[in-house]
Amino acid sequence: MGAILGNIDADQSPPLTVPLRHFLVGIGFLLVGAVVGPLSAIGVFSATLSLAHVHLLLAGWVCVTIMGAMTQFVPVWSAVELHSRRLAKTQLWIVTVGLAVFAIALLTGTYRWLPVGGVVMLLGFWVFVYNVGRTLASARPWDVTERHFAIALGFFVLLTTLGVTLAIGFVSPVFRSWPVSHGSVRLAHATLAVYGAVLTTVFGALYQLATMFTQSDLHGIDHAIQRLEEIGFPIGVVALAGGRLFEIGLVARVGGILILASVLGFGVLLARRLYEAQVPWTPMLSRYVVVATAMVLWPLWTGVYWVRDPLDPTTLFGAPGSVHLLAFGLIGFVVLGTLYHIIPFIIWVHRYSDLLGLEDVPMIDDLYDDRLAAADFALLTVGLGIVVLTDVISLPTTVSVVGGGAVIAGAAIFAANMVLVVRRHSPQPLLGILFDRFAVRGDGKQSQTGAESSHLQP
Repeated sequence: MGAILGNIDADQSPPLTVPLRHFLVGIGFLLVGAVVGPLSAIGVFSATLSLAHVHLLLAGWVCVTIMGAMTQFVPVWSAVELHSRRLAKTQLWIVTVGLAVFAIALLTGTYRWLPVGGVVMLLGFWVFVYNVGRTLASARPWDVTERHFAIALGFFVLLTTLGVTLAIGFVSPVFRSWPVSHGSVRLAHATLAVYGAVLTTVFGALYQLATMFTQSDLHGIDHAIQRLEEIGFPIGVVALAGGRLFEIGLVARVGGILILASVLGFGVLLARRLYEAQVPWTPMLSRYVVVATAMVLWPLWTGVYWVRDPLDPTTLFGAPGSVHLLAFGLIGFVVLGTLYHIIPFIIWVHRYSDLLGLEDVPMIDDLYDDRLAAADFALLTVGLGIVVLTDVISLPTTVSVVGGGAVIAGAAIFAANMVLVVRRHSPQPLLGILFDRFAVRGDGKQSQTGAESSHLQP
C-alpha cells in the first residue's frame, strides 16, 4: 500500500468533488498556459501575452491547486470540520471566471475588462481565505503546517489587493497622486504572490509531506533550518515586498537575504529527507528531487544580484535567467509531485478504503499509470533543462522549440494520467466531479460491490 496519512482523520475530508474539481480545473489552466507561453516567441496575440501566461500558470494552475489542497487537507490535518462546503464550491468558479476574463483581456488587448476580471478574482480568493481561515481558527494549537497556511492566507489578501490596483491602473491613472509607482506596486504584488502566498504554502505542506512520505523525521540541522525558515522567511517576504513597494533598497536587501537563506536551508532539509527515505521510490519523490535541486541552485544563483540591487525589475524572480528554475523547477514540480499522490489518495479513500479486508483493492500508487508518469517526468525534466539553458545562453531556435515542445507534451501526459485516474477509479463520473448536476447522489465515502469495482481495477 502506498503511504497513507497515519496521523490524520480522513473522515473530516470534504466531499470528493470539492478538491478534485479544483485540481482538474487547475490542470486545465496548466494546459492552456503551457500552450500560450511559446506563442510569445512568434508574436501571437497582444504585447501583454507574457502577463496572461504568468497568470494562467500562477493564479490558474498553482493557486487554484493550492485552494483545492488547503480545502481538502486543513480539515484532515487539523481534524476539524470545513467551515462551509458551499463556499468551497463557490470560490473555484468565482476565481475561474475572473481569471478567464482577465486573461482574455490581456490576450486581446481589451484592457477595460482587466479591473472586472481582477475584482472577480479578488472576491474568489477572499472567499477561499475566509473559509479556510475560519476552519483554521477552530484548530488549536497550530502546528508548523497550520502556521504556514495561516500566514499564506494573509499574503493572499495582500497580493490580490495590489493586483486589483494594478488592473485599475491599466485603464485609470490611479498612481499619479500616490507615493508609489505602477512599477513598484507590480514588484510588490509579484513578490507577495510567488514568495508569500505560494512558497509559504509549499514550505508548510512539505514539512508534512516530506517526512510523511519518506517515513523519516527531522533531526540534527533540520530543526535549526526550521527555526530559521519559520521566523526569517515571512519576515523576509514582508521586507522584500515592502522595500520594493516603497523603493527602500536596504529593507528589500535584508528581506531578500532572509528569503534566500530560508529557501537554501529548506532545500538542504528536503534533500536530507529524500536521502533518508525508508519507502520505495514514487513519482512524488522523484519530482521532489528536482524541487530540492532547484531550492539549492536558485538562491546560490540569485544571491549576488539581490545583494547588489533587489529593486531591479530584472531580478524580480531572482537572478536574470533563473525565473524558470524557480517557477517551473521549484514551484511547478512541487505541484506535479504532490498531485501524483493527492489525487489517487483522495479517490482511494472514497472508493476503496471501506473495502479493505472485504476484497482485493488496488494500492494508492496503482491507480495511476507508471509508464505515463515516467514519460511526463522525462519530458518535463528535459524541457526544464532546455528552457533554463535558453534563458542563460543563446541557443538555436530549434533547441528552444524542442524544449517548449517537451514541456507541453509532458504537461499533456501528466494531465492525461490524472484524468485517467479519475475516470477509471472515482466513484463519481468526470462530469459529476466538475458539475454538481451530473454528480452521483450520496457523494462521500462510498462502498462498491465486488462486481461494481472489479472493472475499475488497474
